[in-house]
Amino acid sequence: MRITAVTCVKNEGPFLLEWIAFNRLLGVTDHLFYSNDCSDGTDTLLDALAERDDLAELAGNVVHLPNPAKGRNYQMEALKNAAHQAVVKQADWVWVADVDEFLNIHVGDHTIPSLIAACGHPQAISVSFQFFANGGVDAFEDRPVIVQFDRSHNPDLWCGETAIEVKSLVRKDFPLQYFGAHRPFFKKGIAEGTYPAWTDGAGRDVPHKFLVADNPRRIRKFPAAGARAFATLNHYALRSLDSYLVKNDRGDVNRENRAFDDTYWRERNDPAWQDTSIQRYLPKLEAALEALKADARIGALHARAVAAHKAKRDELMAQPHYREMFAHLKGLPPYPPGEYALMTELGLA
Repeated sequence: MRITAVTCVKNEGPFLLEWIAFNRLLGVTDHLFYSNDCSDGTDTLLDALAERDDLAELAGNVVHLPNPAKGRNYQMEALKNAAHQAVVKQADWVWVADVDEFLNIHVGDHTIPSLIAACGHPQAISVSFQFFANGGVDAFEDRPVIVQFDRSHNPDLWCGETAIEVKSLVRKDFPLQYFGAHRPFFKKGIAEGTYPAWTDGAGRDVPHKFLVADNPRRIRKFPAAGARAFATLNHYALRSLDSYLVKNDRGDVNRENRAFDDTYWRERNDPAWQDTSIQRYLPKLEAALEALKADARIGALHARAVAAHKAKRDELMAQPHYREMFAHLKGLPPYPPGEYALMTELGLA
């Protein structure tokens, strides 16, 4: 089975090897990366991986292209381009996700083929997010993200919302109109009885209004309760405070000039729930990372990206604005805004 992961990156150098190696453990055979405006060596590391067929067992086939976007929406322009690339056209399944998103599969041998089988071999599978908190981690460390952060919100409830966003696996025979960042869209004019088979991460049919994109407010999400029996999408959007500052300086890879204010941080920094299930992959992941870093060229480029990440952190912390941001975020209560407001009203905060 050929499974192609498609993603956009900007200054994600320190995190690339973990994401690639983790995806290989899931059964991903090919990676298609689009990069833009990198200053930490992300693009150089991807080029080096793309040249190395001998690392395919650890990294799969890596294809690296410059982001073709001419306007602001980097991700959507890249996804339009991706649909025409051989590495996508030849795939049995396509997985569109970001480098801070890890597909945690709970069934079989914990691979994508096992998830597909458990869901009954549909044409698309949409897996619900679980947002992982910062957990009080200030300093960036060059070790797996999946072991550093293990606290999240209640998986079925986020900031008072039962509807939680998804990311999707898409089979090659899906009647594709275009890839969306969160879900595919099928061609217009399809008769109701011939809609594609499409499940959530528990093998249940996705809600009809989500299927046909009938509700703009729910176009990329549906209720998460019961939707994770077979798989969860772990989203490490915050990571360490150091890395969050660098991310804030970088802006959003998907949209130009979009900064992350403290609302983004507060909504995702909910440590109410502990979930270590993804660490089932850790022994094999650490072995794969050790092997990749042992390669002289790849190891040096990874180390250079790590050094650039730390240097950017130091550069930002030399500026009053970022020192204030660091202190402000560190001092925020670890509750989502709505919950904290209620606690304050009740005199519990």
